Amino acid sequence: MRTGALVPSLMLCVFGITTGEFVIAGILPDVAGDLAVSIPAAGLLVTAYAIGMIVGGPALTALTARFPRKPLILVLLGVTIAGNLASALAPAYGVLFAARIVTALVTSTFFANAVVIAVSAAAPGRQASTVSKLVFGMNLSMILGAPLGTLIGDQYGWRATFLAIAACCAAGLALVSRQVPDARSGSGSAAGSGAATSAVAELRVLRNRDVRLAIAVTAVGNAGPLMVFTFFAPLVTGVTGFPGAAVAVLLLVYGVGAAAGNFAGGRLSDLAPMRSQLGLLGLLAAALVLMWAVSGSPAATAVMVFVLGAAGFSVIPGMQARVLAAASAAPTLAMAVNASAYQLAAAFAAWLGGRVIDGGLGLRSVYVVAAAVTLAGIAVSAYAWRRSRVPSAA
Repeated sequence: MRTGALVPSLMLCVFGITTGEFVIAGILPDVAGDLAVSIPAAGLLVTAYAIGMIVGGPALTALTARFPRKPLILVLLGVTIAGNLASALAPAYGVLFAARIVTALVTSTFFANAVVIAVSAAAPGRQASTVSKLVFGMNLSMILGAPLGTLIGDQYGWRATFLAIAACCAAGLALVSRQVPDARSGSGSAAGSGAATSAVAELRVLRNRDVRLAIAVTAVGNAGPLMVFTFFAPLVTGVTGFPGAAVAVLLLVYGVGAAAGNFAGGRLSDLAPMRSQLGLLGLLAAALVLMWAVSGSPAATAVMVFVLGAAGFSVIPGMQARVLAAASAAPTLAMAVNASAYQLAAAFAAWLGGRVIDGGLGLRSVYVVAAAVTLAGIAVSAYAWRRSRVPSAA
């Protein structure tokens, strides 16, 4: 198997797909103006994408479980390209809304299959660091993809942004078609790069308590940093006192920290999966408390933005690898449900953060509540670790 270029090829696809998810925030006013809808109505494009991933991702993954992975991900990439082209050419808001939902439907399924393919090609003991390379595609979409897509939209119109994303995904499709081995090559495990499973086998895995616990760790453990990220702009401007123009720079700092933490977390998870998960979640909770403590100082907050980005993304590779390990017999649907759990965590974080602010506790208290939620993630992770150390009759 040509593993050297396989993971970068998949990473390019992840970069293109997730740029399409994130970039809408930067071109939202232009979309609303061109299609003659309100900003709130245009904002529903974000909601539609999230719903498509949460609901459609697991359903599509189960329905396509019996198909070999290589032709499946090529079709999924083709749908992504078509969805972005339809977005670029949309004559009306309804067409754009439908195109966003169609694109979202394949996102979780693609990512789940991409992770399984990449990990099946990884050397023993390198599963988490391999996942971190794919997650780096997501980091790059935050650091580079979304700002670049916004710049293209400012210069050439929002439709050009979607054309550029379609071109990026097309390049990824060409590389994947060459680098991912066919099922008949015999490479990988039974649930690996080429092999198909079945909807029944995939659904049966979700009955495994360890799989459900691993997914719960993803949902609960990520809700804290997602709460802070949702209210990032008002926190750094309203609490710390940064000017609005500094938000983009601070987001870049956060993204660089996220990339560094992602790779470090992947390496640590390879060495000691459960110990590192608990330790990194503890670091994340401490970083959130420190953000609260230094939020009155712009200099200290800027440093902590980097630390928070690093801590927040350091836990992700290990969480993904844990789900893969628990669902090793048929991991694809579990990975798609795990992606949906992350989206649900984001929705819950936005809701809880809003309740905290509206309840009179103030913006600054978001940091403390986020830390408390992360402590709950530590508790779930500790319980999962305890269960994993008890011999099972199964």
